[in-house]
Amino acid sequence: MDRRTLLKSLLAAPLIGAAAADDFNNRMKGLPPITIKDVRVITTSAGGNYRWVFLKIITSEDGLYGIGSANDNYQTAAVISALEKNLAPFLIGKDPDRIEDLWQTANYRTYWRGGPVNNKAIAAMDEALWDIKGKRAGMPVYEMLGGRAHDAVACYDHVQGRTKEQAAEAVAKSFESGFRHIRLQYGAGGYGGGGFIPANQGNRAEGGYQGQAFDEDLYVETIPPVFEYVRSKVGFEPKLIHDVHSHLSGANALLFAKKMEPIHMFFVEDLLPPEQVAWYKEVRQLCATPQAVGELFTNQAEYYPLITERVINFIRTRVTAIGGITPAKKLANLCEAFGVKTAFQEGGENDPVNQLAAYHVDMSSTAFGIQEENHFPALVHEMMPGMAEIRKGYLYCSQRPGLGIDIDEEMAAKYPIREPRNGGAYGTDRAPDGTVVAP
Repeated sequence: MDRRTLLKSLLAAPLIGAAAADDFNNRMKGLPPITIKDVRVITTSAGGNYRWVFLKIITSEDGLYGIGSANDNYQTAAVISALEKNLAPFLIGKDPDRIEDLWQTANYRTYWRGGPVNNKAIAAMDEALWDIKGKRAGMPVYEMLGGRAHDAVACYDHVQGRTKEQAAEAVAKSFESGFRHIRLQYGAGGYGGGGFIPANQGNRAEGGYQGQAFDEDLYVETIPPVFEYVRSKVGFEPKLIHDVHSHLSGANALLFAKKMEPIHMFFVEDLLPPEQVAWYKEVRQLCATPQAVGELFTNQAEYYPLITERVINFIRTRVTAIGGITPAKKLANLCEAFGVKTAFQEGGENDPVNQLAAYHVDMSSTAFGIQEENHFPALVHEMMPGMAEIRKGYLYCSQRPGLGIDIDEEMAAKYPIREPRNGGAYGTDRAPDGTVVAP
């Protein structure tokens, strides 16, 4: 092409119509344009007590769809309604490739934002969109987030003992099975075990609460010696974790963290409720016990000061709770810059889709620290092909494109979710005087 011909072509370029420009852009992407054609909400108990809510985003490309999780065990009906009545109509006709734009718009369109219900709905959308993008590209989502930063995703195991001897045996057994990271809870009564006064015992108010009661001082004096005993039996190779579950107040949180320092914990989780996070600055100044914080956070901004001021060591959010893969990856990047690690909370009543969403962020981030394990019944493995697998303490994905998982809708429909007791309220503990204890 000579200079005159080239100049003519350049002068003619602005005259190209919008449709031609769009076609050019699409050719450059190498993929035809698509839109969101349908949005379906899938709910299932998976044959157990689960209250799982999934979102299926179906595109205009034949056979191309994505799956996301809106898991909320306690406000399930509210999340379902938010998906069906608010988010689904908004998504119809949109371009599923524009993940960032759709996330931001979905976040702002409710005006009040950052709450658990809206975040779960946005997370389901976000995960489904990443699933679609990965399938179109023919690669797992983690490859689109920067590729593998490590060989696999290490998980921590859950064990419990009612005596210090049982606790040491449980840790040793878990370690022998292949887990290097082990969370140890103690005693009876669930979270706070080791700090409970049996029902009708202790000094109680006349006519007042007589049930099992949590006593902070008892807990602070009971748990550290148990861990000292376990260390004396198993050594320092197992990386130990303990979840306080927000049961302590300021001064006792400081004392507990200091008492746990010689045990060389991998981390202590949620010493304090989210309303009292300012105390973590005092904890950091007092001792080196690593702190994992934020299982109850529902706004990613809650983490910013804790990360940038290096007050904590691990972020402990659930990926759905903050809005999905997009914000989780951004938080992981922020963690990397300030030397903080991720420890996504994906155990308990959580589902295989969100487990994999966390996995893909983990795999692509050098800020990855650990992920909570979660094992599922055989029926779930049949219902959801492509689930991740845990082998000798490591989580592995199927390596299929996208998130790598699917759901058998007909099978899921055979197991409807059940109406919860008490409206799905989370159980709480009480102090001897009847005061409710933060979970």
